[in-house]
Amino acid sequence: MIQHPSASFAFTARCRIVNRPGMLGQLTSAIGSLGGDIRALDIVRVEGNGIVRDITVLAADADHAQKLIQRMSAVPGVEVLEYSDRTFLAHLGGKIEVTPRQAIRTRDDLSMVYTPGVARICMAIAEDPRRVRNLTIKRNAVAIVTDGSAVLGLGNIGPDAAIPVMEGKSMLFKEFGSVDAFPICLATQDVDEIVKTVVNIAPIFGGINLEDIAAPRCFEIERRLVELLDIPVFHDDQHGTAIVVTAALINALKIVGKRLEDVRVVCLGIGAAGTAVSRLLIAAGVGNIIGVDRDGILTEDQPDLSPAQRTYAAATNHSHVTGGLREALTGADVFIGTSVGGALDPELVRLMAPDPIVFALANPQPEVQPEAIEAVAAVIATGRSDYPNQINNVLCFPGFFRGLLDSGAGLVTDGMKLAAAHAIAGVVGDDLQAEYIIPSVFNRDVAPAVAAAVSGEARRSGLSHEYSDLIDPLHVAGASRELAP
Repeated sequence: MIQHPSASFAFTARCRIVNRPGMLGQLTSAIGSLGGDIRALDIVRVEGNGIVRDITVLAADADHAQKLIQRMSAVPGVEVLEYSDRTFLAHLGGKIEVTPRQAIRTRDDLSMVYTPGVARICMAIAEDPRRVRNLTIKRNAVAIVTDGSAVLGLGNIGPDAAIPVMEGKSMLFKEFGSVDAFPICLATQDVDEIVKTVVNIAPIFGGINLEDIAAPRCFEIERRLVELLDIPVFHDDQHGTAIVVTAALINALKIVGKRLEDVRVVCLGIGAAGTAVSRLLIAAGVGNIIGVDRDGILTEDQPDLSPAQRTYAAATNHSHVTGGLREALTGADVFIGTSVGGALDPELVRLMAPDPIVFALANPQPEVQPEAIEAVAAVIATGRSDYPNQINNVLCFPGFFRGLLDSGAGLVTDGMKLAAAHAIAGVVGDDLQAEYIIPSVFNRDVAPAVAAAVSGEARRSGLSHEYSDLIDPLHVAGASRELAP
């Protein structure tokens, strides 16, 4: 069965079509018969007895795209001249660049932004290191740090192959949070080396976003960096996912008329994301969580558990259920998958409690296709943008770091995470329905709401650092306060 077409597998084919009645209809019918989704038809030129058109089509995957091109070529009177993968074109030459905030047009401009004027700024910071936050990019800069060991659902593909994801994340930081984020892809997967490197580059950054680092290594890296640095460290695969899932579950439970404290939640895939989701849901008030990994339900009496798994098992499964996913899901209210595509048999959803909630978050393919359970599940969410209710971390991290940077907070707390989750859930407001439990990633109200919630929680918890006494640009060594306008 052909899967759901996606813009991530869009292509544009330039075709020469014989100019006779019905030809365009034959071509579009051929595309439609194979499940292609036509998004644009553009005339390029008319030549002789033919018309050259660019046809943009959405496919389900790369193999489907190739089959569509072959089908188009097989239509009599149609010649596919060339075709291009639109996703590859979007990445040519990289997706980000450094852009100066001030133009350099004259010698005066040059003398202020660089030598000799810059020396005064250097000395002001040397004499009062707190000023670095206001006189450099530090107040708005975040490092996106990865070792390439757990990229999307692709696995350990290394730092070079991780760059496109980190570039994309930088774009999202800037677009939605006005945060300048820089990809830092490290050619090591050694915990000591990663920690040492991040500590050494930290002076230029106001926050560290750990990304796509495999568990359990990511837990140790985050723990040590939190201890060593005076800027916030946030592993987005853990905490960003947890925040958005919590927001979505808050609203999904409103749809089915259940409460957080009453539901049984099954988490499949107890890696970085699954662990963090469970922990934050416990902090939010869920009292009955069962974790399932490839060996079945996690229980305290299992041998050979890692320290992270043992800690997880001690905090969950208080009803002492044993077995595998089938036993865990029997009578459960919520399924949250952070595992691999196809891991959930649709028939198991029928074993859940009435009005089940299913969050199948594996990417690029969910644990179960929404079409297979839409008649059973009351609320369905995935990690994909081409289905309703996308659980996407972009709803969290731009605004979350905006709030951290604005408040000057030096660490991240559960209170901030829960405040962010409630802020995201609150944006939906009166528009709440089964297919709209979480705001669109393009909703411009989300990031400001999250930023305000995080900075507000930082102030309430005493973690905010005010820099108002350092804002005056003339408050530097040797400058007089009387000169200030």
